[in-house]
Amino acid sequence: MSTSLQQPFRAWIAAPACPWVTGGALTVGAVAELIAFPGSVTTTIGVLVSSASLMWRRSFPPLAVLTVAAGLLGFAGDVNLYVSTMASGLIGCYTLGRHRVLHPAVTVAGGALGAVCVNLVHINTWSRMELPVPPLWEKGSLSLFAEAFLLTVVIFGAVMMGDAVRSREETRNERNLAQAQLIAMERQQAAEAERAAIARELHDIVSHSVSMIAVQAESATYTTPGLTTEARDGFQQIACTARSSMAELRRLLGVLRTPHGQGDMAVTAPQPTLDHLAELVEQHRAVGGAAELRVTGERVSLPAAWELSAYRITQEALTNARKHAPGARTVVEIGYGTDRLLTLRIHDDGPGPGSGPGSGAGHGLTGMRERAALVGGRLSAGAGPDGGFLVEAELPWGTG
Repeated sequence: MSTSLQQPFRAWIAAPACPWVTGGALTVGAVAELIAFPGSVTTTIGVLVSSASLMWRRSFPPLAVLTVAAGLLGFAGDVNLYVSTMASGLIGCYTLGRHRVLHPAVTVAGGALGAVCVNLVHINTWSRMELPVPPLWEKGSLSLFAEAFLLTVVIFGAVMMGDAVRSREETRNERNLAQAQLIAMERQQAAEAERAAIARELHDIVSHSVSMIAVQAESATYTTPGLTTEARDGFQQIACTARSSMAELRRLLGVLRTPHGQGDMAVTAPQPTLDHLAELVEQHRAVGGAAELRVTGERVSLPAAWELSAYRITQEALTNARKHAPGARTVVEIGYGTDRLLTLRIHDDGPGPGSGPGSGAGHGLTGMRERAALVGGRLSAGAGPDGGFLVEAELPWGTG
């Protein structure tokens, strides 16, 4: 069966109405067969019960035992096998294996025993009909049980098919669960790594600012004329407090400055700001990407954390554009609002979300959202109104 037909077929099988429709159709077919070819009372009851009980096979799978038993009973009451009985029996055996009402070996053994009993009833019927039936102890009498053998093979095949489907679905569910857990773990690790990177950068920023406070407070005691003793002591106390805060910052956050196992060998670089966006766009063009930078509003000098967060968000958005939409044209829009709101809008004209390999994993998006949340902002990412992928962020840096 082709893939285009498999999906609608599976959807129909999984639909709640499927058991009722198939059970009802088989029951109607059984009634039509009984009218065309009347059977004994036992056969009539067996055929109708076997078909009608299928309507509850999903809500109460153990009822499939009755389906199979009634089908065998209906076949035992008449040497003719009705088509509806054959279909309901196969579906009943499949249901027993699919839901593992009993162990497959027990189900097949029970079905084989029922087939032998039906075969013995038919042998007795053939004898009463004066057909040539050799005694069971004579040569060639085993051929009388070909019917039982054939029924057992059919029951075995239907039960094993149902059990195979059940095993495959369990394996698929376990795989999906494991994949979901892996994705959740990767996202958590990505968030933790991004927080660690933010902490390292904040450590550099805050350490620089606090050290400047210490230096300026200490130098003020020598460069400011006419200071009273109290004022001089106050400046010295500010410098002492700043140095103490520096030591505490190094103690708490210094371990995050380098990757694990590299000690103090890492080389730190000045943190980028929004003034470096033009260089970032040029780097994007240098590796084959088409990009344009648009700036609206008057350039405002923002706090270091805001500048760094905006730069990193833009950097990650351009990286995603190169990764998932190579060759697409990207527009980077930076807006300095008069209401102390920095807006970022990075849009490409690529195929949009979910198109590239690994798209939708969310690791880069997780980092960008962490960046925006760090400064009290918000970020959204997804399909653009005119196609492509759109990243929008709003980073407020104060109140009016």
